[in-house]
Amino acid sequence: MSTTASPQLAGRREWVGLAVLVLANLLISMDISVLYLAVPFITASLEPSSVQQLWILDIYGFLLAGLLITMGVLGDRFGRRRLLMTGAALFGAASVAAAYAGSAETLIGTRALLGVAGAILAPSTLALIRNMFQDVAQRRTAIAIWTAGFAGGAALGPLVSGVLLDHFWWGSVFLINVPAMVLLLALAPALIPEYRDPRPGGFDLLSAVLSLGAVLPVIYGIKSLAQDGVSALAVAALLAGPLIGAAFVQRQRTVRDPLIDLNLFRVRAFSAPMAVNVVAFFALVGFALFSTQWLQLVRGMGPLEAALWSLPAPVAVAFATTIATGVARTVRPVYIVSTGLLITAVGFLVLTQVGVHSHLAVLVGGVVGVAVGLGVALTLTADMILGAAPPERAGAASALSETANQLGAALGVAILGSIGAAIYRTDVRDTVPSGMPPEALQAARETLGGASEVAQQLPEPARSGLLDGAREAFVHGLNLNAAIAAAVMVAAAVAATLLLRRQAVTPAPGTSAVPGVATDAPLDTSLGARRDTSLDTSLDAPLDKSVPGSAGS
Repeated sequence: MSTTASPQLAGRREWVGLAVLVLANLLISMDISVLYLAVPFITASLEPSSVQQLWILDIYGFLLAGLLITMGVLGDRFGRRRLLMTGAALFGAASVAAAYAGSAETLIGTRALLGVAGAILAPSTLALIRNMFQDVAQRRTAIAIWTAGFAGGAALGPLVSGVLLDHFWWGSVFLINVPAMVLLLALAPALIPEYRDPRPGGFDLLSAVLSLGAVLPVIYGIKSLAQDGVSALAVAALLAGPLIGAAFVQRQRTVRDPLIDLNLFRVRAFSAPMAVNVVAFFALVGFALFSTQWLQLVRGMGPLEAALWSLPAPVAVAFATTIATGVARTVRPVYIVSTGLLITAVGFLVLTQVGVHSHLAVLVGGVVGVAVGLGVALTLTADMILGAAPPERAGAASALSETANQLGAALGVAILGSIGAAIYRTDVRDTVPSGMPPEALQAARETLGGASEVAQQLPEPARSGLLDGAREAFVHGLNLNAAIAAAVMVAAAVAATLLLRRQAVTPAPGTSAVPGVATDAPLDTSLGARRDTSLDTSLDAPLDKSVPGSAGS
């Protein structure tokens, strides 16, 4: 490994610019979970069905995941800062529309628009870090802060919504986005440099359509099977997704200007962390809905009190990312990632012990364990993914990374949420009192929030009987999903150890090697004509070389 002159260090402008990027990133992530505490209020106001309730929660994440690749490539080719500001404007406008939605259908539509806006914003937030922080150590610190913002956003969502719901109506949880987007639009031109690929090539619209078509049918099929059982439409959707995905892959292999370079997936330092991100966000976001509803609907807390009890999680994430950044200077990334995943598994095992009358320490302790473990793991996986890609493809690489995050989050909400709903409906069936109107009977059997609303209209002892049965049914689903998440984390830790065991400690500032790749690990050098030479030459070639257009603002 050769030593070269140290890259230029980032200054005050770059670090303040990072704060702007992290703010946008935090809000994008926060919008996944910001509705969790608002679900009972939305249920009472808009009266959505159980299926509509799930769509309100997860349509944002589905479209975000489906469009990230397209938007990441567009940022590389037309300007990452330009796309960042376009997304900010649309995100603010869509937030206002969602806040004043008058029906469940309208709210689903505005959440979908927020997903599109988030997909425009998200890839640039990570890709621009690659241009702003050339020094390896500074970039890792910046990515750790970015990761804390992303993971902390999902945890902060309930806190922010709890404070707002304690004083305002449910639409206020969307309006919090507006001043932040205005601030981003005002500061970005002065603090964040523009960057675009100096040799962008063409944009393949068909690839963009295929990338979206590969994701959404699979999600819809999973939701339909979990909610309504086997149906022709659900099976057709599950079959259509992989078929469209195969067409997308084939298109990337043959088209002159592919949307993504598939050869990146042959580099384990890129593909293995991507897989870790999918399962990590699957468990983190998918389970968050259960923990917040336990506080609010099982323990009977108000929104603000429930939000305060959720506060230790984002604090733990910030602490964990700081620790992981320091330890990574002397410990192989694989050991840090695997340890983080195992800590997460322990946290989920604690959550399998949560009951209707459990002490708050059981839930909070389990959630903090999950947050600490994932904060440790995700700091390293984000750095490895970004470091393995050429600078000109940083937008596409960050889009793939965030696609893994968002797809995992969306699948978590869909699969774990649907499993919990199915268990709830099965367990609560015999506890619902007879003689209720059909609408009330249906609401009580669909969700815990619906049962809580119905119970308020019943006399004793029917009220207590319905609430006790509904809460027990909900907790049963919570425990099973925690056990599933723990098993997934253990499997991910084992897989990460096997796949990343040859990844070495990132070189110290002033040395030049591919971050996180061992010098004795073979790096594929036949990744196609369009691949940047910074990745497919020797390990002694500097990765963070100057790229035309990266410094202009």
